[in-house]
Amino acid sequence: MLEKIFGSRTRVKLFRLFLTNEDKEFFVREISRTIDEQINSVRRELTSLEKVGILKSQQRDKKKYYKANKNFELFQELRSLILKARVTQERGFIQSIKKLGNIRYLALTGYFMNNTEQEVDLLIVGDISRDKLNKLLAKFKESFGTHLRFTVMPHEEYVYRKDVTDKFLYSIINSDKIVVVDNLKG
Repeated sequence: MLEKIFGSRTRVKLFRLFLTNEDKEFFVREISRTIDEQINSVRRELTSLEKVGILKSQQRDKKKYYKANKNFELFQELRSLILKARVTQERGFIQSIKKLGNIRYLALTGYFMNNTEQEVDLLIVGDISRDKLNKLLAKFKESFGTHLRFTVMPHEEYVYRKDVTDKFLYSIINSDKIVVVDNLKG
């Protein structure tokens, strides 16, 4: 959808990256890897966005770092548009996950909470098709320009890991998250 409005998949990915990480600086190769686009395409779009004033740059340690320009006149409007589009796409993504099988618990962490330190972005407890999940995640990566890390475990494994106070599981349980499905009781 946004590609049609903004004219370029790379540009949309750059908007998503900078407008959802407004205080973070990125250098060109890091951007290219993060959004999974060719470096020449990224450079061309960065130059264009900097000329318009959406981005600003700074040379440091022989690298050029780019950052969102929060003083750009339309910054809040662009950010709002990107976030609304993201929420709409995420809603469809979540509905698709729910259809993958018998899900007793689904939590969105990491990416969905803007927490890059979290080890996973999705925790799914239940019985689902991993092949279908992988296909869905590939579509998500294509739309959002980012790879999601996930953990799927049967209910019995979840109960066991919770009983033994599994460090990994508790790092997710105690983190900021959005619980989409919670049918663990019973």
